[in-house]
Amino acid sequence: MSIDHAFARRFAEEWVTVWNSRDLEGVLAHYTDDVVFASPRIVTLFGDPSGEVRGKEALRAYWAKALELLPDLHFTLEDVRVSVDTIVINYRNERGIAVSEGLTFRDGLVCRGFGAYADEV
Repeated sequence: MSIDHAFARRFAEEWVTVWNSRDLEGVLAHYTDDVVFASPRIVTLFGDPSGEVRGKEALRAYWAKALELLPDLHFTLEDVRVSVDTIVINYRNERGIAVSEGLTFRDGLVCRGFGAYADEV
């Protein structure tokens, strides 16, 4: 799948909207069943040194826990960047921390992703 800027912007805006409405199933609808997602928050929340979850059910468990711990979760979209089959969504979270989310697509759904966080000064 070749990604253009219009698709990336629409996707990012919808992605932020469903996150901000705390619609976990709406967020997960964008991901494949065999998705692999990496984040330093996985290490923190689950104590898993790999920093990865594999599969939509594991991703659901991770994000459900995050939503439980972050009642004020809110993302503010800053920009979106495009590669061949990947987009990078740059946003600020509820604490004003800069975050980048890299999402690789297969057949219109995210099959691999990662979260990268700025230093919490």
